Amino acid sequence: MIFFAEAYLSQLIGRAVRDPSGQVVGRLEDLIVSRNGAFPPVTKILLRRRKQESLALPWSTVRSVSEEAITLSAPLDRITPSLLEDGEVFLAKVVMDRQIVDTHGRRVVKVNDLKLGSVGGRVRLIAAAVGTRSVLRRLNLEGIALAVCSWFGYRLPEHLISWEHVRTLEPVPDQLQLDIEGDRLKRMHPADLADIISDLHAKDRVALVSSLDEETAAEALEEMEPEERAALLNSLPGHVGAGILDEMAPDESADLVADLSPERQHELLSLMGEEEASDVRELLSYPEDSAGGLMTTEYVGVRAGLTAEQAVVHLREKHEDAEVIYYIYVVDNDNRLVGVMNLKDLILAPPQAIVDTFMAANVIKVTPEVHQEQVAKLIARYNMLAIPVVDKEGKMQGIVTMDDAIDSVLPTKYKKRIPRAFAP
Repeated sequence: MIFFAEAYLSQLIGRAVRDPSGQVVGRLEDLIVSRNGAFPPVTKILLRRRKQESLALPWSTVRSVSEEAITLSAPLDRITPSLLEDGEVFLAKVVMDRQIVDTHGRRVVKVNDLKLGSVGGRVRLIAAAVGTRSVLRRLNLEGIALAVCSWFGYRLPEHLISWEHVRTLEPVPDQLQLDIEGDRLKRMHPADLADIISDLHAKDRVALVSSLDEETAAEALEEMEPEERAALLNSLPGHVGAGILDEMAPDESADLVADLSPERQHELLSLMGEEEASDVRELLSYPEDSAGGLMTTEYVGVRAGLTAEQAVVHLREKHEDAEVIYYIYVVDNDNRLVGVMNLKDLILAPPQAIVDTFMAANVIKVTPEVHQEQVAKLIARYNMLAIPVVDKEGKMQGIVTMDDAIDSVLPTKYKKRIPRAFAP
């Protein structure tokens, strides 16, 4: 089969389709590709016929493609029409004019045109065209625009995204389900992924987030604006939303769930893990502007009376999943807070030294009812990374981190300008 080295879909759509004798039997309505591989191969053409149903013909029946016409290798009545198979997708009908994720450029763009090329003896989809030039080409104004630009010494660039950075698509009515390689998304910074999710249409957000593993999705949602992530969580299937909440820090989950309707809260909490749901319910019981409303129940603690060596073993066994260790809190057998130390104190202490002997016993702390402004003032005054929250009996309830304390008192427009103390 003879094919250009490259061509754009917009230039092929509407082109005459001829049989071997040269008679026009219809016009090209669409191309169909298989979603296999980084550069999907063209498998079928969709032939539009006057006053008759369109026919899908195997690409193998195409003898040549030229600027004048597409020529078949046999008369139309000798070609067996094909059906759309699993894993195949219409390019003009499904892909054109849709949003896609450019995983290389970390952005969301609209597909204005599609570039096809001959690769390894097969015609394949090789790139998405997303710039102004592709729009002009769709409007049959590219030639005029190029001529005008040349008069002024300006080169009108073609903006292409290699299809290997887009991956494949599922044909779902009114929705573009993105099936993007998970490893590539995992390597993105959560803030970049959050921006991508925010730029998608509502239905595509759900499709993309549902395709992610729960940990990656949770990290991305934590970077989104509260209103956006609440709306997204409302739209996700219950089991997907609950799985994401399970992976989030308890305080983040509670903040997110608090923005939902009571019915949706009940649904998601019932689907969450028992321990995670219990933590969230406890946090939801406190006023939003209080220490209890700000705190997370995840903290690192050891029992009084342990040696430094025993405390290190405890940390390895019980807190191996801790992403950040702000301080190590020392509690008695009734979980009452009796002291605090930092990781450096523990590592440098003699192995047999009892933690009670080198911990700081005078701990600055608050109760769950303390207002968020007072919490922020204490953290700032004593230059703390986190402040413990205890009940009236002195039992540990959680901690309020410096980041959350700042977020609570800073105007929303300034929050994202401040880098996180412990950004991933």
